[in-house]
Amino acid sequence: MSVVDPSDSNPRPDDWSRKPERSNMLALRVICWIALTCGRSVARLVLHPISIYFFLFSPTARRNIKRYLRRAIGPDIGWRDGYRLLYSFASTVLDRVYFLRGRWDLFDVSITGNVPVEAEALAGRGAFLLGAHVGSFEALGACKHRSPDAPRLRAAMLMFPDNARQINAILHAICLPEMRPHVIALGRAHSMLELRDWLDAGGMAGLLADRTLPGQDSDPGVQRGNNLSIPFLGEPAIFNDGPFRLAVLLRRKVYFMSGLYLGGARYDVQFEPLADFSVRITDPAERERRIREAVQSYVTRLEDLCRKYPYNWFNFHDFWLEDGR
Repeated sequence: MSVVDPSDSNPRPDDWSRKPERSNMLALRVICWIALTCGRSVARLVLHPISIYFFLFSPTARRNIKRYLRRAIGPDIGWRDGYRLLYSFASTVLDRVYFLRGRWDLFDVSITGNVPVEAEALAGRGAFLLGAHVGSFEALGACKHRSPDAPRLRAAMLMFPDNARQINAILHAICLPEMRPHVIALGRAHSMLELRDWLDAGGMAGLLADRTLPGQDSDPGVQRGNNLSIPFLGEPAIFNDGPFRLAVLLRRKVYFMSGLYLGGARYDVQFEPLADFSVRITDPAERERRIREAVQSYVTRLEDLCRKYPYNWFNFHDFWLEDGR
């Protein structure tokens, strides 16, 4: 159900947060109606024509998908690989409807590595969950529903909400109140205080960290971090260390989180320890070293997922900045 095209033109090519969404409100409403009225099996039949449409009429996304798949799989990729990636993306967007409606009975979700994260929540410390545009972040909700005695993870999404306003509005409207995600909008003057209070109450802060953050022109008071060039899938790419600087500032642990889509109705939610900044670091050189080390660990884990599950990374913009060469 690929109704948002993140690859359309933008007056600032490096600033994905300002890119306009490519959406049609009527189409979004029709698809959601089919999903909720006709069921998941029927709704999945609609995914093929939608995926074909965007495969044919989104040349920028198609070009960037080809570049990524060549690095993740090899030079012998074909159009079927690109279509499979788009179809996987469409499947996860459709499943968001059911996740937000609490229909966990429709899915087979496995969860690993969640015990340390739940321990931080139960201790009232909170932590950062750093993910990527891999699979579905909403699959995290399965941690709340796997058993009546399971600790409840309260996760807030840190995000720039303006570039997908329409689809977010519709999904918010169909979401059950108890499933409605808490969003902390980045780039606002009060963001840091809201984030601190949320973590102090034992909440988790989720952030997709595989896109570099835009500049500071919108809010000079918000710390954006530094862009680092790190080898990724065989070639240097830009990653931002801002999420790790937030963790240092607020003294929190950081976990890598992914909700992998395995096809059909299967998802695999994974948590891995990434960095521990819960103790204050007084030496500036040591702080910079540990931040750089944490970013490198994040990139290594993301690269490993992209090679093992190449049809799960839904980052369709010019990630390696090849258009400007």
